[in-house]
Amino acid sequence: MTDRLGVFEEHRPMLLGIAYRMLGSVADAEDIVQDAWLRWDDVTGPVADPRAYLAKIVTNLSLNRLGSAAVRRESYVGSWLPEPLLTSPDVAEDVAAAESLANSLSMAVLVLLESLSPLERAVFVLKEAFGFPYPDIAEALDRSEAAVRQVGHRARAHVHARRPRFEASEEVGRRVTARFVAASMGGDINAVMELLAPDVTMWSDGGGKVRAALRPITGAEKIARFLASVAGGFGGFEMRYAHVNGGPGVVMSKDGVLESVTGLDIADGRITAIWLIRNPDKLRGLPQLDLM
Repeated sequence: MTDRLGVFEEHRPMLLGIAYRMLGSVADAEDIVQDAWLRWDDVTGPVADPRAYLAKIVTNLSLNRLGSAAVRRESYVGSWLPEPLLTSPDVAEDVAAAESLANSLSMAVLVLLESLSPLERAVFVLKEAFGFPYPDIAEALDRSEAAVRQVGHRARAHVHARRPRFEASEEVGRRVTARFVAASMGGDINAVMELLAPDVTMWSDGGGKVRAALRPITGAEKIARFLASVAGGFGGFEMRYAHVNGGPGVVMSKDGVLESVTGLDIADGRITAIWLIRNPDKLRGLPQLDLM
């Protein structure tokens, strides 16, 4: 029992990472991993490759969960965004690690994964995020290796063709974020516009439970004017810099209550996308998990 639990705990971060990337929900990911433990605990006899075996369990449980998740999202009010994660600043300071996170954990990529079929998503996550070889993925998904390779190439091409370029510099991310927060809180439209790329888009996820824009807002001037219109409501709020899904972001709270988490995509020193999560269900007990 002790050895079995130790093996499972060793691989828990990976298992949470697979489920989170598949489902975009920390709560669902934790449920999946708990179910995986029950199945792992029932295994009799030796397992040659526990990492691959556990990944297979979690991947298939996640695929089963995707159907009900898709139904829930059809009736979701406004833009649906993944639950945010506060990731380690130590990871983000390493350029290679930051690029790796952006390739599989950023808000932009997680939203892109929503446009893939469940099978494409599973292959992409196992191959691109965790480096599983195609024979292991084929075994996990009960497909031929040739078929899995084809699916993997198609998924990778789809994501990489649409994935935005990210600013890898921690220094630039902090500086641009600080200026953006100051300009937004001050209602300075011109200062905000200087920090935004012309084709920037802002998504707001309130889930119908708090005020949020129901549709994405595109364009530097429209976003700057929107932020200026709500700047008067920032009184009493505390804002601090955070690493959100591997990139720069802002956590906003009032009287000790978390109000929002915002992720920013930055390239060439300008903000190219804003991901604002206000749905309280997605902020409750916001975890800081190792989902590498």
